[in-house]
Amino acid sequence: MATTEALPAAELLARIGRMADRSLPLWGLSPAARATLINHSENVTYRVDDPATGSRSILRVHRVGYHSQEAIRSELQWMEALRREAGVETPEVIAARDGSAIQTLRSPELEHPRHAVMFTFLEGKEPAEDELLGPFERLGEVSARMHRHAAGWTLPPGFTRHVWDFETAFGPNPTWGRWQDSFGVDKPVLEILGRLERTLGRRLERYGKSRERFGLCHADIRLANLLVDGTRTKVIDFDDCGISWYLYDLGTALSFIEHRPDVPDLVQSWLRGYGKVTRLSREVEAEIPTFIMFRRLLLVAWIGSHAETELAKSLGAPYTQGSCQLAETYLGKFG
Repeated sequence: MATTEALPAAELLARIGRMADRSLPLWGLSPAARATLINHSENVTYRVDDPATGSRSILRVHRVGYHSQEAIRSELQWMEALRREAGVETPEVIAARDGSAIQTLRSPELEHPRHAVMFTFLEGKEPAEDELLGPFERLGEVSARMHRHAAGWTLPPGFTRHVWDFETAFGPNPTWGRWQDSFGVDKPVLEILGRLERTLGRRLERYGKSRERFGLCHADIRLANLLVDGTRTKVIDFDDCGISWYLYDLGTALSFIEHRPDVPDLVQSWLRGYGKVTRLSREVEAEIPTFIMFRRLLLVAWIGSHAETELAKSLGAPYTQGSCQLAETYLGKFG
């Protein structure tokens, strides 16, 4: 998968930042408008402030080679449908002066052009990690509304998104790269995570992809992609939305906190919220640990293939070692 130019991360971000600032007139912003970096993972995301009007917005500059323009358009279509038809608060797209939702940015400092989208700025804060039971219940309810909408939504012509299943995660051409190539993967790690991968494959095949279990979902609905504003829970960053098991969304909600001792309580809180919209069978609920570990192993791969990001650097080999400990517990029950 093509990703970025062969530049040190700091230099690459500096060049993308200059390109972002130069692009702001495309959206009718004043010469005084500036883009401030707020996140770098798959994409580079900026808060845009225009002192001439007092406006604030969010600019997302896409990673090279991750999504086609058609895939980005599909993402935006679902976000709009969720706002309009399911009561899910998502950012709105701000069209450029030429009326288009997606711009292609170019810079003489960069080899590859990049797609970019401007969104409205939503008020709210990421949930605090020491007060998650309430947010997880609301997240469960929001997730259920999203899944119910997806199950009944007719995909627009040309709709295309990533598929997040066992083959795309751990097959010969994995979307996020091979977990085997990540930080700290030695012979003992290969053995235990290899057993985990094989067990996940068997259980997911048995679980199946029936329509009530598998469909369009957010696929990255973790704490960093939620905004809590009073009693309102807003959902942002649909960049990974795609076709997967609906329970995968619960696995993603626990991203990077799978080791916490209160995870069973968080799961129950999520299920209470989900049950306000639709009930899950005991058979489905019993497989929740599988989707938590499916996501965990995917994140080991992501960290290895995104080693230039600050998040990957901060996690590194300890995250792989922690994954082995969680795998041992999981395999003791399901292996």
